[in-house]
Amino acid sequence: MATLWRERGYKPEVDDLGNVYVRRGNKSDRPLLMILTHIDTVFPASTPLTIRREGDRLYGPGIGDNSVSVAAILTAIDLLDLYGWETEADLLLVANVGEEGLGDLRGARRAVERYRETLGAVLVVDGHLGSIVNAAVGSKRLKITVKGPGGHAYGSFGTPSAIHGLGRIIAGLAAMQVPAEPRTTFNVGLIEGGTSINTIAAHATALVDLRSIDIQTLARLEEQARTIILQQVGPGLQTEIEVIGDRPAGKRSDNDPLVQLAKQALHWVGYEPRLGASSTDANIPISLDIPSVCVGVTKGEKAHTTDEFLHVSPLGKGLAQVVRLCIEASNQIAHSGS
Repeated sequence: MATLWRERGYKPEVDDLGNVYVRRGNKSDRPLLMILTHIDTVFPASTPLTIRREGDRLYGPGIGDNSVSVAAILTAIDLLDLYGWETEADLLLVANVGEEGLGDLRGARRAVERYRETLGAVLVVDGHLGSIVNAAVGSKRLKITVKGPGGHAYGSFGTPSAIHGLGRIIAGLAAMQVPAEPRTTFNVGLIEGGTSINTIAAHATALVDLRSIDIQTLARLEEQARTIILQQVGPGLQTEIEVIGDRPAGKRSDNDPLVQLAKQALHWVGYEPRLGASSTDANIPISLDIPSVCVGVTKGEKAHTTDEFLHVSPLGKGLAQVVRLCIEASNQIAHSGS
């Protein structure tokens, strides 16, 4: 990313996390419009990047999530520069890391914290064309570790097993009741432990994902989960709980000026806007009461698989939407002084 910006005549900065920053403009007396696009994917670096096009579909791992958004921002700036369009507030373009998996939004968190005092608004580019994310789904991610004495499955029969204890915990978590509104969910996504089939496990772990759009509901769910983890493991076993992810929740009003601009931009390119909730880099600014939305630039399917693909034909409208938002959102914050 730094090389691509240099090729365009910009002077990028790369921080210690791997975020790449570029500023367009020199209006230091006005608030900034930050544009965030995450450059990490769910795939390991060894994943073959075999890109192919079949008709209107372009295939490749990570091509829609989030490579196309990164390319769209580069192209949007190319267009602004080509036509000499200046924005009334400077654009701060951040290609950020740590959005996927256990990244815990560390790149967006760092960027927003760094520029928090000068931010007028944040535009996140990610997801599908036609959707506007103005509600942040918060999450708490816990690592449960159960420990016990272990032993031989026959000779030490009756010794408490860490796996059995973890199983009781998981059963307790699975029985939790959560509200339909505000939408709240939980999941045990990964379990590990034991040594062999004939060994009483001395160690077992599980990763738990708790989510809600409402901060207080999420806090109650976490408290309930912690009680189950500590109380249902069984005698002779010890449990540890480690927080490995903490994404804040929040929401911008449907009538928020930036949300309204995003809706107008979609109407302008012929799409009916759909407001929704998701877990994106926008969680960070939304939770800090900074005007923010997340929009996409095309349609796609099979995200997070090596068969991922995007549709090429909507890209022109998706790009036009982003260019318009860059101009109008920067104008909005420059005049509002927010």
